[in-house]
Amino acid sequence: MKKFNFRSFFGFESSATNELNYLKNKAEKSSDSCGGNCSCEDPKDENAIDTGALNKTVNRREALKFIRNTATAGAALASSSFSFGKEEKAERAGIKMDEYFKSNYRLMTDKEREASIERLERLSEIDHGVRPEIKGTKAQPNTLYGYAFNISKCQGYGDCIEACVEENNQDRKTNMQYIRMFEMENGHLDLEEGKADYTHMVPAEGHFYLGTQCFQCANPPCTTVCPVQATWQEPDGIVVIDYDWCVGCRYCEAACPYWARRFNWNEPEVPAKEINKEQHYLGNRLRTKGTMEKCTFCISRTREGLQPACAEACPTGARTFGNILDPDSELNYILKNKKVFRLKEDLGTEPKFWYYMD
Repeated sequence: MKKFNFRSFFGFESSATNELNYLKNKAEKSSDSCGGNCSCEDPKDENAIDTGALNKTVNRREALKFIRNTATAGAALASSSFSFGKEEKAERAGIKMDEYFKSNYRLMTDKEREASIERLERLSEIDHGVRPEIKGTKAQPNTLYGYAFNISKCQGYGDCIEACVEENNQDRKTNMQYIRMFEMENGHLDLEEGKADYTHMVPAEGHFYLGTQCFQCANPPCTTVCPVQATWQEPDGIVVIDYDWCVGCRYCEAACPYWARRFNWNEPEVPAKEINKEQHYLGNRLRTKGTMEKCTFCISRTREGLQPACAEACPTGARTFGNILDPDSELNYILKNKKVFRLKEDLGTEPKFWYYMD
């Protein structure tokens, strides 16, 4: 079995490493003060810590077992001697450890998902002072979501973008946005010629507006390139990301022909008072540095029977969201009665996002 050095493997700065160092120092001080004659040498003492293992070369299974047991021992030790703040620190380290070793969301049992959600809610409470309600609502049967965008109605106001940022707890520091609104000259449909950073009054004469986001392709290239299967398509057509399984390689970002995926170069920042507490595990829950994210058709809302935040916020009625499989839906009426088109149809990705004009 391949050997590796425990200290080298876990050499990065992390709360778990800091916790181990703290416990090591505490144990050494304790040993110095008692001269080795107290009960801390008793191998049956549950608070005794084998610090020598930190410098041993061990196999991976032994290393993982040690760090998990040490975190548990640390939490027990903390409960008897730490102040309230340090208790939270130890609790947080334990939660992070359990979250690190959990499985891919699709492989979890319902009980494991519930346990993970409980940990994530508590972690948010510790880190941000806000305890969200994270749901794991599954795809509803006989449902396939789609979107239609009326070019002749959109005036480029950007209310959809603001609503999306607030609903999905997107990073305020970098002004991350899932929706891009392109200002296009009449008669042109090449996005390369559009302006997504306009700041003047709208609508501008001689121009129209084209909104883009993740198109939830029926044949999504982003899912097939993921080396760890952290992204996939749900039965209702929504392409999701398991943020805790994502390794941040950005292959999905490169594969998407619609520039729909975003990467967290830094730890996302959302003021506590602005955190949307109504969250979904695969949607708008708080992400971390080094992960991919994108539009999920507001999975936190649509699986509860609501409209996406962007569609609800649009002041001109340019956005129509619905169930493609529902013959009575407004979306189906548009698809049957309007001359619709999709961007880059020749790529064969089959976006479930259509454009049309009245």
